[in-house]
Amino acid sequence: MATPQLHPTTVHEGQGPGVGYRIEGELVPVLHLALNGQMSVYFEHHVILWKQADLEIGMHKMKGAFKRAIGGMPIFMTETKGAGEVAFSRDFPGQIVPLPIPAGGSILVREHQMLAATGNLEYTFQRAGGVGSMLFGSQGFFIDRFDATAGDGVLWVHGNGNLFDINLAAGETIDVEPGAWVYREHSVNYTQKVYGLKTGMLGGGGNLVFNRFTGPGRIGLQSGYYEIMGAGANNTVGKVAGAGVMGGILGSMLSD
Repeated sequence: MATPQLHPTTVHEGQGPGVGYRIEGELVPVLHLALNGQMSVYFEHHVILWKQADLEIGMHKMKGAFKRAIGGMPIFMTETKGAGEVAFSRDFPGQIVPLPIPAGGSILVREHQMLAATGNLEYTFQRAGGVGSMLFGSQGFFIDRFDATAGDGVLWVHGNGNLFDINLAAGETIDVEPGAWVYREHSVNYTQKVYGLKTGMLGGGGNLVFNRFTGPGRIGLQSGYYEIMGAGANNTVGKVAGAGVMGGILGSMLSD
């Protein structure tokens, strides 16, 4: 069976459609992009570190604005276009990795872990999938979805700690601690596995919950625990979680 492999912590030179990139830094890494004027890049506004003055900044609209608002998710993303360089970084230690998405492909990503994406990728969302996923999956009600509907694209994600990649063959499974996964290909099936722990007649008991993934497809794992329902290192997470259970349920129903 395949085992997780560490992503390179540094990328000296990479290439996507209309954009070159490099990733530098070991503790709080930085993503540098060089746009050639033919492709825009969108991102959350608070992750930009610096840009060359010639690059334009605007808003990147997304589909399903009403559904996103009901679910407590952002309606707009920030976008840059033109020719020049720009850099992005999160405010806490981790690792940045590029995820090339071929035309027709799609990647599902835990909320608030995307860093930037080429403008030709469609950014939507879907429900986590089932009550068990929402209550025990430690990921919130929704999962970000990126689809390459207009040719090849690149998505850059930030993981807490180090990021590992595992490619499961058809039928292969792996149980992952709920806070440890970052992304998965759409072909990967996702359920919960709950182990009941008993300590004896006079002792208590509890449950140990895993996310069970079944191939075929890739999964990204992070070594730092991530709890979407807590404030954690990123205060934005806490604000989104504050949208409440009712907002999440309503958003789930509307996303069908």
